[in-house]
Amino acid sequence: RVCAVTNCCFPSHLRSLSCFRQDANGVPLRRSKRGWMWNQFFLLEEYTGTDMQYVGKLHSDSDRGDGSVRYVLTGEGAGSLFKIDENSGDIHATKRLDREEKAYYILHAKAVNRFTNEALEGQSEFIIKIHDINDNEPRFTKDLYMARVPEMSDIGTSVIQVTATDADDATYGNSARVVYSILEGQPYFSVDPETGLIKTALPGMDREVKENYQVVIQAKDMAGQMGGLSGTTTVSITLSDVNDNPPRFSKTLYEFRVPESIELGSVVGLIRAMDADIGENAEMDYRIIGSDGPGMFDVSTNRSTQEGVIVLRKPLDFERKRQYSLRVQVENVHINPRFFSVGPFRDEASIKIIVEDVDEPPVFERASYIMEVKEDAARNTIIGSVSASDPDDKNSLVRYSIDRRTDMDRVFNIHAGNGSVFIFRELDREENAWHNISVTATEFNNPRQISRVPVYIRVLDVNDNAPTFATNYETFVCENAKANQRIQTVSATDPDEPLGGHRFFFSLAQEAAGKANFSVRDNKDNTAWILTRRNSYNSLQKSVYHVPVVISDGEFPMQSSTNTLTIRVCTCDREGNMKLCNAEALTARAGLSTGALVAILLCVIILLMIVVLFAALRRQRKKEPLIISKEDVRDNVVSYNDEGGGEEDTQAFDIGTLRNPEAIEESKQRRDIVPETFYPPVRRPVLPPTRDNNGDVRDFINQRLQDNDSDPTAPPYDSLATYAYEGNGSVAESLSSLESVTTDGDQDYNYLSEWGPRFKKLADMYGGDDSDRDS
Repeated sequence: RVCAVTNCCFPSHLRSLSCFRQDANGVPLRRSKRGWMWNQFFLLEEYTGTDMQYVGKLHSDSDRGDGSVRYVLTGEGAGSLFKIDENSGDIHATKRLDREEKAYYILHAKAVNRFTNEALEGQSEFIIKIHDINDNEPRFTKDLYMARVPEMSDIGTSVIQVTATDADDATYGNSARVVYSILEGQPYFSVDPETGLIKTALPGMDREVKENYQVVIQAKDMAGQMGGLSGTTTVSITLSDVNDNPPRFSKTLYEFRVPESIELGSVVGLIRAMDADIGENAEMDYRIIGSDGPGMFDVSTNRSTQEGVIVLRKPLDFERKRQYSLRVQVENVHINPRFFSVGPFRDEASIKIIVEDVDEPPVFERASYIMEVKEDAARNTIIGSVSASDPDDKNSLVRYSIDRRTDMDRVFNIHAGNGSVFIFRELDREENAWHNISVTATEFNNPRQISRVPVYIRVLDVNDNAPTFATNYETFVCENAKANQRIQTVSATDPDEPLGGHRFFFSLAQEAAGKANFSVRDNKDNTAWILTRRNSYNSLQKSVYHVPVVISDGEFPMQSSTNTLTIRVCTCDREGNMKLCNAEALTARAGLSTGALVAILLCVIILLMIVVLFAALRRQRKKEPLIISKEDVRDNVVSYNDEGGGEEDTQAFDIGTLRNPEAIEESKQRRDIVPETFYPPVRRPVLPPTRDNNGDVRDFINQRLQDNDSDPTAPPYDSLATYAYEGNGSVAESLSSLESVTTDGDQDYNYLSEWGPRFKKLADMYGGDDSDRDS
């Protein structure tokens, strides 16, 4: 098959090529050629001309030049970036294009009849490629690179690789071919021009001399030729530390002073070796390699400060040894084999420790004392002694005493000079078998120097207690009991503690042996049986028996006691089980049980308690006073709880003391009393004023009296009117009832008949003559 290529840029003499295809018979098929003409398919970027940039021309063979053909352009950028002259077919770029933004554009073109809009030929697709120019400089991926490389590295040790990119077309020319070079950082470092790998260029770079380096790298396109664009970046390179420096003491001899009273585990001093390295390369270990006091001191390393800490392990004593010498070695923990040739990574120093004298308290010969004393020891008996001495050179005298907080009862005492401990009070092992006291020793010349020692005193047992029954036995015997029958097994107890253990002996008291109803059998095992001595017992004849049992121990001196065993006579069944005992049997025969008697007794007690409580409540009940509020009584008023005897009580109150003859005036009719013509109003004479009378007070009282007499709201019973001022020189003296006369012989009550019907009863009682009252 022979085919002509279209849609490409060819010279004009190749435009007439056609594509031929043969049929099955070998007859070539003829296809009419496409009527397009292409002038340009490439366009330079960053066009800076003033006119629109010409792209190319479309032309169809159907175009006769008569204006009947119209060219149409569609696709990427059509109408905005690219415009076509619909008459001539010329294509122009309207804007400056950037290949880095878009490298090519795909468009479609066709020719149509201007009048009918019918396509004269099929639509064709073509591509406009943008030619690259060197308009972009290389750019590094980072503005600042950070890198580390060990100090003392060999030449050519890789540090870091930098990378720069160029946005230009790498397939067209050298616009994107980048070459690296170093602008700053020589002669310490170098860079590979092709890869951008930075390497060390100088041996023996020491971190302790210079730690940080700033290296400037340049990337240039056009293979580094003249006219190429370039970009730079900075690389910060830090030398990392390696252990290439041994530790060194700043001094060969260290001296420390420490008091002898320093506590164990305390820090004696600090030593420090210097190491130029940092981090783990500066970590050190200290150890003691020689000492004239083995085990006295220890040294450890403070990891945060890398200091050697000297610690006391044994007590110091100025009087024994006043100076110590140590030899200390320091060594790096992490050693780099590369630098063994530098020398040993260790150092040594001497330490001198001087012990200073301190006034110390007395020291006891023992850490504690144990003493023993018998409980029957007499007072002032010496039971032991303690001893303490002053460890200092001056050897001060020591005074002894007992800490009374440990011996509150003052059972013991101590000799202040020789430390002898003796008994101050009687002892009782059964009350307190051990006494734990504290003895203090004080320097005679310096009482502030005190030491203590515990003293444990054991009280030894003495057989001073008689055995007794182990418990309170409740024993009974049946009325139908047989002779020699066991009714109780008893045992004994003794607060004493003999070394060989207890051994008790039981027997019947001698005074009861002749007429005994019971016998005691010692079982030889610290127990005894109580046995009957006759066949039957009668509770009606005797309901309770008291059996005296003598219990003695086998110690020296022997102690014994008589213990009484109470035996009740009870009614039992055939198997010997108790049914009724003593008073229960009697009450059962009467028809009342014990429970019934208890219930009756409780009821009687409850009734008595209720009666007593009720009587007490009645005595405590108070009568409501006539005047509930005492705030209205502003004068000397005394309230009484005594209840009057009524109108017949002639001695209840002497009303004459309330009468003021000087304040008598003509009374007004009371509105709360029905007026009666039988009792004419009484005119009270007005006394002339004297020097002693106070007219203002008299007028005030008279006005108040008239107001109360004429008040229509006054209650129908006698009321108490109070006044703030009583007045001076009153004939009636004080209105208080405390000074009232006790007899009515000197009082005139005839005026009561003038007070109206409400006082008629009082007038009859008090208004008569004395002879009438006497009769």
